[in-house]
Amino acid sequence: MKRKALTLDKNSLFRILLLSVLAIVINNITLYAQEDKYKEYLGEVFDQQTKKPLVFATLTLEGTNISTITNTEGAFLLKVPEENAGNNVIISFLGYQTLSLPLSNFSEDKNKIGMKELITELPEVSLIVPRDAARLVRETLKKRGENYIDHPTVMTAFYRETIKKRRKNVSLSEAVVNIYKAPYSNDRTDALKLFKARKSTDYSKLDTVALKLQGGPFNALFVDMVKYPNYIFSDNYFEHYNFSFVNSTRVGDKLIYVIKFEQKPEIIDPLYTGKLYIDAENKILTSAIYSLNITNKDLASKMFVRKKPKNAEVWPTEVAYRVDYREKDGKWYYGYSNVLLEFKVDWDKRLFNSVYSMSCEMAITDWERNTDNTIPKYKDRVKSDIILSDEAIGFADPDFWGEYNIIEPEKSIESAIKKIQRQLRRGKINGAGNGTTAR
Repeated sequence: MKRKALTLDKNSLFRILLLSVLAIVINNITLYAQEDKYKEYLGEVFDQQTKKPLVFATLTLEGTNISTITNTEGAFLLKVPEENAGNNVIISFLGYQTLSLPLSNFSEDKNKIGMKELITELPEVSLIVPRDAARLVRETLKKRGENYIDHPTVMTAFYRETIKKRRKNVSLSEAVVNIYKAPYSNDRTDALKLFKARKSTDYSKLDTVALKLQGGPFNALFVDMVKYPNYIFSDNYFEHYNFSFVNSTRVGDKLIYVIKFEQKPEIIDPLYTGKLYIDAENKILTSAIYSLNITNKDLASKMFVRKKPKNAEVWPTEVAYRVDYREKDGKWYYGYSNVLLEFKVDWDKRLFNSVYSMSCEMAITDWERNTDNTIPKYKDRVKSDIILSDEAIGFADPDFWGEYNIIEPEKSIESAIKKIQRQLRRGKINGAGNGTTAR
């Protein structure tokens, strides 16, 4: 069978800067005081039977747009304005029974929430599901203007970016951004404005290579497959995939069909493979989990590595994505996404190579209707090629984020923050700056 080659998109997302000269750039960011009073609730969400943590479960304050998600250990931190103390909290997770619990039953910490799994077999005959899986995907993407938010909104989002060398954290960035999101029926690119951020990097652990992620929050935002379908399922690429029904599950009382997609074997250039979770009755994409085919090392390297040292070969070994959507008043919207990129750096005249992983995630924690369709001026927007600059201020301050809902740090990130704090203290004692020198 003859294999077909595609033309690679020159504007591919998620590019990496690899710089051989070490530097730390300090970016002064104005910090805004928070006057509203709020309460914090800590806890964890887990499978009621197996006791395993449920990762990326959503907790939403009923009657509001305030929400947060659990981290990779199932832990959450929910910040609630005092005037909403009488509301319920809605806890949802794909394939589990949705819970509604009074906030008055929550303590400030140690809230343990067990969820019951729902298992639904795919019916042999269904009147609401087309037999053609590809057709269902097409129809779902075409109905985005009907099923998703159809008016301009301003979303508050928490963004986190982590770089690891093997299992050790070497860089941690966090930010709160405002997303000026156009209606899903509109092809206009969403605008971002940085509100508050902090970052610190231990460059001494980076093998004399400063590994930086270009794009910042846009990397996570562009995973919104419904808003930006052309990055994966453009008209030119759609026919290069095979689609098939796998099984079914539930989100609350909605029957969700799982569709697997993968590139056809005759296509040689890297495309995607993964699963789409679709409410087939209403033609709504509720989640997508997928990865890039990177078996061709050279092609994958050209897509992701923008600059590298001459004495090193750099290529990605894993590129994975996830996006989840939420629903309010019959309309769905982007709620959470993450990106994982793993790279190998093979140095000349070195016996062992270096392995780095870069991950970024963003969660919508609140949103409101943008009645005036206000968009920040171009000079005030986050640029799509941004590299978050280093800002250590805030890691020693437990109240840095104020009332903003954030993704509760995992233990590994907490360890990284403690190391950063120690570095800051040593720097103050020794009169040293934040920079390091190349070995």
